[in-house]
Amino acid sequence: MPITVAVVGAGPVGLMLACELKLTGVDSVVLERLEQPSGQSRALGFNARTAELLHQRGLLERFLAEGTPVPVSHFAGLPMDLTRLDSRHKYTLSIAQFKVERLLEEYAVESGVEIRRGHEVVGLHQDDEGVVVSVAGGGETYELRCEYLVGCDGGASTVRGLAGIGFPGTGPKVHGILGDVASIETSVEYRTPLSYPGGIFGVAPIEPSGFRVTTIEYDVPTPSRGTPTLDELRESIRRVTGEDVRLGEARWLSRFSDSARLAERYRAGRVLLAGDAAHIHYPQSGQGMSLGIADAANLGWKLAAAVGGWAPEGLLDTYHSERHPVGRSVLTNTEAQKAMTFPMDWVRDLRTLFQQLMGYDDVHRHIMEEVTGVGVRYAVPGGPSDERPGAAGTSLLGRRMPDLDLAAEAGGPTTVAELLRGGRGVLLVLSGDAPPPAVEQGWGDRVDVVGAKPADPAPAAAVLIRPDGHVAWAGDGVDGPADGQRLMDALAAWFGAARAN
Repeated sequence: MPITVAVVGAGPVGLMLACELKLTGVDSVVLERLEQPSGQSRALGFNARTAELLHQRGLLERFLAEGTPVPVSHFAGLPMDLTRLDSRHKYTLSIAQFKVERLLEEYAVESGVEIRRGHEVVGLHQDDEGVVVSVAGGGETYELRCEYLVGCDGGASTVRGLAGIGFPGTGPKVHGILGDVASIETSVEYRTPLSYPGGIFGVAPIEPSGFRVTTIEYDVPTPSRGTPTLDELRESIRRVTGEDVRLGEARWLSRFSDSARLAERYRAGRVLLAGDAAHIHYPQSGQGMSLGIADAANLGWKLAAAVGGWAPEGLLDTYHSERHPVGRSVLTNTEAQKAMTFPMDWVRDLRTLFQQLMGYDDVHRHIMEEVTGVGVRYAVPGGPSDERPGAAGTSLLGRRMPDLDLAAEAGGPTTVAELLRGGRGVLLVLSGDAPPPAVEQGWGDRVDVVGAKPADPAPAAAVLIRPDGHVAWAGDGVDGPADGQRLMDALAAWFGAARAN
């Protein structure tokens, strides 16, 4: 086949997925219906887990150079102190979505990813061998055959509709307007979204110069889906706040709502969904772009394994079984946040009680880990429902591996994130024991075996880390009969059969 994977959509999710595939040697083509990047930014930052994923690929410095780390976030407007996160990256990175797209596209092009702009998917059909995609672009319609197709084409996903994947959920109950304006004269303090009886109004400075203005109204007729006007934004502000504001030139205007929908399945044969094509939700705590990038990190290595022919049975199906619950969890927490702001005079006591609860460390940590993505735990074999009492490292199973500082036996100082740069699995031995020769012989083409001494006490004697940074196995050692067999089972479950000698 001339094309291995077709990725539809050149937003952050599609570009991240194409880069993940290229890292493993899998070629893809990115199909984007827009002729040029929009330059627009619904999202204005990403969370700590996204920072970890980009750090694992050696890309984070590019984003830090153009963004601003902010050590706080919020849950329904209640502040969270991110300096208390168990992460090397204790912040939200404030960076406009158009910059994230530009930086990922630059990296994709450097890596050799083909991006076709002005090419729109208009049809598809699939069989046991692959997918045939009908594409309109360059003044003609042509067919492209690929092994797999991934829809990263947003909430109104064409791919999702053509694949016949349901998108159940709830429709809009509130109406919001986003406006990027050159100037605004208002009494509202910048970066402080304020609740009023009829809705929410917020103003924040954005680059290169100007302001992001947001209104949310609770009890208004649902407007048309057309682009709002500057006068409409001004009237919305007046209805919410009672204040007549002066707005400068509008550089971008858009609508949003609280629609919450989750794809019935993330995979239909050889067609998969990621990002907003798989889930949409009320925009609270800046989770949307990060949720999609984490989808791409989870899917990339599994899709590469399927293309490479070494994927164990069912591996690609774990993309849905792992990420669908995470999407559901984000919908749940954003709906809860909406309930805590709608309208303020109804929920004041609820907010007071919730703020008191967040004063407890465990509650604060739980909410932070939910919003930042660092608390995601996948149901891997041996995980929460199958832990052996007293076994070292079982609490790690399914979680992302902490980014430990290490002194590697070969190569000197390093970190867990640096060991994951190649997009391969890593068997990290922290006990000083020699790994069984069978590991290198059987899985050395898919898994790096690294011996290292941690700077701080190790959470386990040895850990098998997936390419996305999540722990597939942890044990007291690598040479005992019980742990040794469990390690071999985990290697086979996640990285396929051992290669023949």
